[in-house]
Amino acid sequence: MRASSVDVKFVNAFVGSIQNVFKTMLDADVKIGKLSVQEARSESAEVSGIIGISGEVQGSVILSFQLDVACKIASQFAGTELQVDSPDFSDAIGELANMVAGNAKKDFTGYDANISLPSVVIGKGHTVSKPTAFPMLVFPCETSLGNFNVEVSLVKSNKPAMAGATA
Repeated sequence: MRASSVDVKFVNAFVGSIQNVFKTMLDADVKIGKLSVQEARSESAEVSGIIGISGEVQGSVILSFQLDVACKIASQFAGTELQVDSPDFSDAIGELANMVAGNAKKDFTGYDANISLPSVVIGKGHTVSKPTAFPMLVFPCETSLGNFNVEVSLVKSNKPAMAGATA
C-alpha cells in the first residue's frame, strides 16, 4: 500500500530536530531548503548515517553527506580532527543520526515508536534501499560546515511496537 503523504507532525519534528541538534552539538545554524518527495534515493551520497524506526511509526531517517562535509561535521562534533579512516569517524556520524532521530521521536506524541542503533555506510555512489510503500521526504540542509540532506521515510502503522526494540 503506497502512502501518499507524511503527517505534518513528523515533518515538523525532523525540521526542529535537525536545527536543534546541529545548533546544540555543532554550534551550526541549519537553513532548511525546500522539502521534496522523491520516489527513489539519490546515489550521490558518500557517507550515510541511518536510523530505523519501528512501532506505530515505521521507516527510517538517513543523514547523507559528501565525504568532505562528513569529515568537517564529524570533526566539529568530536572536537578533534577526524578523517574517514579514523575509528571514531563512523561513531560520530552514527551518533549524530541517532540524536536527530531521537530528538524528533520525542515529538511523536500519541505514537509508540522505537529507534534502532545507527548504521553508517561509507562509499562513493552507494544506495540505501527502502520499501516503496514509504514516501521519502528530502530535507536539503545548508550549514557553515557544508550542505547535506536528511531523508525521512515514514508511515503510520497499526502494528504495535516490537517488544525489546531499541528506544
